[in-house]
Amino acid sequence: MNALPINNPSRRSVLQAGTAGFGYLAFSALSTMEARAAAKPLAPKEPHFAPKAKRVVFLAMQGGPSHVDTFDYKPQLNADDGKRAGGNFSKLLGSPWKFNQHGESGLHISELFPHVAGHADDLCLINSMHTDLPNHPQATTQMHTGNFQFVRPSLGAWTLYGLGTGNDSLPGFVTLSPPNGAQNYGSAFLPAIYQGTPIGGTGRDRFTRQQNPEPLKNIKNPRLSKDLQRLQLDYVKSLNAGKLTRDGFHPEVEGIIESYELAFRMQDEIPEVMDIGSEPEHIRSLYGLDENFTSSFGRQCLGARRLLESGVRFVQLNSGGWDHHRNLRDALSSSCAGIDKPIAGLLKDLKQRDMLKDTLVIWAGEFGRTPHGQSTNGRDHNNKGYTVWMAGGGVKGGQRYGSTDEHGAQAVADKVHIHDWHATILHLLGLDHTRLTYRYAGRDFRLTDVHGEIAKGIIG
Repeated sequence: MNALPINNPSRRSVLQAGTAGFGYLAFSALSTMEARAAAKPLAPKEPHFAPKAKRVVFLAMQGGPSHVDTFDYKPQLNADDGKRAGGNFSKLLGSPWKFNQHGESGLHISELFPHVAGHADDLCLINSMHTDLPNHPQATTQMHTGNFQFVRPSLGAWTLYGLGTGNDSLPGFVTLSPPNGAQNYGSAFLPAIYQGTPIGGTGRDRFTRQQNPEPLKNIKNPRLSKDLQRLQLDYVKSLNAGKLTRDGFHPEVEGIIESYELAFRMQDEIPEVMDIGSEPEHIRSLYGLDENFTSSFGRQCLGARRLLESGVRFVQLNSGGWDHHRNLRDALSSSCAGIDKPIAGLLKDLKQRDMLKDTLVIWAGEFGRTPHGQSTNGRDHNNKGYTVWMAGGGVKGGQRYGSTDEHGAQAVADKVHIHDWHATILHLLGLDHTRLTYRYAGRDFRLTDVHGEIAKGIIG
């Protein structure tokens, strides 16, 4: 029996919300298991097969980090610095930074990431990524949802839909300090309960020592006690349940009922989980919380670890400002300095808590940068070849998978498209991307559309 959440057509005919019990009533068309899944959409669900990863941390770099300056070592690019290649009017721009070998695996990693380089043997560098368009909005949306043309559920929403979560008092999918663009962590046509919950601001405190504002707005009710809130919520729930009974099928109302209940439970748990002030000094130092350049992203990384420990299934961290068309030397150095120590701290912390082995850590931008220069000290967008990396969660560490050409312009070996990448992530979570579907508008949809091949060489 398919243990995944049931599709809309089934719910239309067999689910009702009663005003007395405020819960779903299951008719004979549903098994007990399916009815329980419908009543508790965030309850843990069995994957399709034994997973290697139980949870995900997605480190999203907005703007397109330069792969040839960070994780894709191209000595020929430096040798051909200043030459014209590939019909470009612009000249090739060698990397200003040295690449050194690290770990027993000898992975070449740029000096821009000295702390992350200390975890080289845990990293799988995927140097052969490619995506469809070199424009930020479309590429970013495709990275998160698999499609740049229409609104689709995000990777985190699909993960939560397929697996549920481990703590029904917390959101199963959290995005920390998200940028604009709610569709990148939204649920689209999936039930609203599977969308990401945004927590925190925009990370403007990178160069200050100020504390972040309250992580989640309106988490406390200053006017009503807990008992009165419960009474009020039950009354509103009865009204919504009555409408759901009359309509027969109304996913928006279902989402409101479920979201209100989750928000009520979150009041007690989310403030404690996000209170990083209780962490000891050596952990604060590990993540760089008291250093100007690293405090903002360090808080995200430590917050992610605390959320994962508390049972959250999917946590997305966000870092902006990677669109380096000019001032590459200073701007890229600054961007890398802000995340290097916090990410290394997260990897070390997960490992010392015996969590890295079943936590999939992903680092990615929407595309890479060109090997030729722009504005004499910058790089343009490049969707034909770039690098992402993964660690933990069943990934084979200490390896470089796939490659771009000698200058880093396009993927040439073991090419990994966004659909392939998504299929591989779901596979590591124990989900078959061809079976993780949701019926909407008369057809079955999936994250990978009708595409996607698992990059088996990445899997340990």
